[in-house]
Amino acid sequence: MDALWITLMVVLALALVLRWRRPTWYWMTFGITFATIRVLTRYRAVMDACGLTVPPARWRLALARATNRPAPEDRSPRILRLRPTATGLVLRLKLRPGQDAFDFTAASDRLRHSFALHNVVAREIRSGVVELRMTGYDVLKRVRLPAAAPSEVLRVPVALREDGEVHHRDYRQVPHALNIGATQSGKSVYQRTLVAGLASQNVALVGIDCKNGVEFFPLSVRFTALADNPDDAVGLLAALVAYMGRTYELIRAEQRISVAVPDAEITADIWDLPAHLRPVPVVLLVDEVAELALAASKSEEARRDQIVTHLVRLGQLGRAAGIYLEVCGQRFGSELGKGITMLRAQLTGRTAHRVNDETSANMAFGDISPDAVLAAVQIDKDRPGTAVAGDSSGGWSRIRAPHTTLRQAVDACNAHAYRTPSIPELAPFRPELPARVLIGKVQPKAAQAPAF
Repeated sequence: MDALWITLMVVLALALVLRWRRPTWYWMTFGITFATIRVLTRYRAVMDACGLTVPPARWRLALARATNRPAPEDRSPRILRLRPTATGLVLRLKLRPGQDAFDFTAASDRLRHSFALHNVVAREIRSGVVELRMTGYDVLKRVRLPAAAPSEVLRVPVALREDGEVHHRDYRQVPHALNIGATQSGKSVYQRTLVAGLASQNVALVGIDCKNGVEFFPLSVRFTALADNPDDAVGLLAALVAYMGRTYELIRAEQRISVAVPDAEITADIWDLPAHLRPVPVVLLVDEVAELALAASKSEEARRDQIVTHLVRLGQLGRAAGIYLEVCGQRFGSELGKGITMLRAQLTGRTAHRVNDETSANMAFGDISPDAVLAAVQIDKDRPGTAVAGDSSGGWSRIRAPHTTLRQAVDACNAHAYRTPSIPELAPFRPELPARVLIGKVQPKAAQAPAF
């Protein structure tokens, strides 16, 4: 008996230590079993308490009265599947007639408390089927992106969602995006993670960093073009617009519109072109967009109008030419001047880190989802990197990017420097790389990137 008690105490102590130091290990060893038992035993009572049941069918009530039996209880949604994951449980439910997926979304907080889990997110899989993704612990406390297969072109894993899934920045699905956040909110780390992920892909990186290039210059070995002040930004954007025009001429020449060509081979963008003719896609990263839009004199106003016009044109026409925008800033409102709201309308993806006021959150999500605005305002300042990500469809989720150090991003860019393409229109803006000196040996030069 004493040995049994000692064993139980050791197991209990191990569980407490794992829950404190290694929540993932705790969940995989103990948490899944306890949570599954809680969900299955409390399921009917929780559904009833949360108002997620429906009255029994009339024929059942009539049958109960005819046979003088007690009236049947309200019916809960039918469980289709309960699947454990590395971060929680996935519960798939078949809705009863009269129920709606929104009811489960509205009751997610009550479900979280009732099942004693960390978070519950509801989403509709198809008509009549709802999936509850329940996390057993705070997956955003220590973010570790799982090792995955090589990412697809222009699809980069950048953060972890609160439901335990990986959040990807997919430029093919969401071509242009806005990223806002206050100082020390983690906005720059998110951007650094994005650059490190894109560095290993065959894409051209173009940057505009009006903080004298302090954010992008350490990564400049992987940048095809870089501007560190508004005057250079005007020329860079004009050159990018010219490159876009040349790309459209190529698409027009290779559309192959003839009777003999199948419909699937007719193209209106670069992705259906033959591989040997397809131009390299370009990702334009703009850091601190307010520095491009502010003007203190007449000459600066003319420059500002040119910059905003070029950005709007790239936002409207760039996707088919393989040009994608990632615009960052602390604020992005109409006070920045004419054309800013038109540019914001082109930025489908929205990411908001911690903001200083509700107005800043409204700039990102005010026209999409009031709930996302509230979630962005509630981000804790002690959790840098936490953000709310959404798009123009109205869907949103909390995410947190891993802490990518500047050294890690620099190493990723240096390792893939040979992938940096050369674009003739952007050649004048190719960053000049400083000579690197290592103690004990000289660092070899990066391989020359192929021209196209």
